[in-house]
Amino acid sequence: MAPQPDEHDDHHAATGRSETADAHYFDDDPTVPSDPVTIDVTLPDTAFTLETDRGVFSRGHVDNGTSLLIRSDAALASSGHLLDLGCGAGPIALTMARRSPGSTVWAVDVNSRARELCARNAKRNGITNVRVAAPGDVPDDVRFATIWSNPPIRIGKPALRELLTDWLGRLTDDGTATLVVQKHLGADSLQKWLIGQGYATSRVASKAGFRLLALTSD
Repeated sequence: MAPQPDEHDDHHAATGRSETADAHYFDDDPTVPSDPVTIDVTLPDTAFTLETDRGVFSRGHVDNGTSLLIRSDAALASSGHLLDLGCGAGPIALTMARRSPGSTVWAVDVNSRARELCARNAKRNGITNVRVAAPGDVPDDVRFATIWSNPPIRIGKPALRELLTDWLGRLTDDGTATLVVQKHLGADSLQKWLIGQGYATSRVASKAGFRLLALTSD
C-alpha cells in the first residue's frame, strides 16, 4: 500500500487545513514528532528515493504542484548556480541536479528538518552537486541562472512578495525562474504582480488546479 499523506502535509492548504498545522513548515525547528516515510519518485528521465517526514512539506508523497514542475520541460541552465527555493525533502533540487550535473544546485529552506532530509536524500541518491542551506547562509554574491520553486503561498501575501522580491532579484541577467502555484490560492494575481515588478511572466502549463509560471527579467 502506498504511504498515506500526513495530516499536516500541505503547507499550501489545498484541503483547507488549519494555519496551526501549516505553520509547522515555516518553523525553523519543527517540534512535531518525527515519523519518517521513504518513497520512490520515478520521472521519465530519472528516479530517486526520498525520505520524507512530519513537519516537512508533503510527507509520504510528492504533491501535485511539485509533480507538475518536475515533470515539465521548464527552462534549466546547464551550468552555474541554480536554486530550489523552499526545498523541503528535496524532490525539486534532486531533479534539477540530475538534469543539470554541471551546475551547483542550492536547496534553501528555513526548516532545519527539511534541510537535514534534503541533504540525506542527495547523499543516498549519489547526487553530489546539491548544496543545502538556510536562507541566510547563501553568499550574497551568488546569482542564479535558474530558480525553480513551489513557494509557500500560505505565509501570506506580504511575506510571499518579500520572499520572491529578494530571491528573484538574484537571477542572472539572462536567468529564468519557474514557479508552481495553485490557481485558487492566487496564481493569476501573482502572475499580474510579477509582471508589474518587471518580470516577463507567462503561464506555460496548468493541471490539477495548479499553474506553472515561467518568468524572466524584462
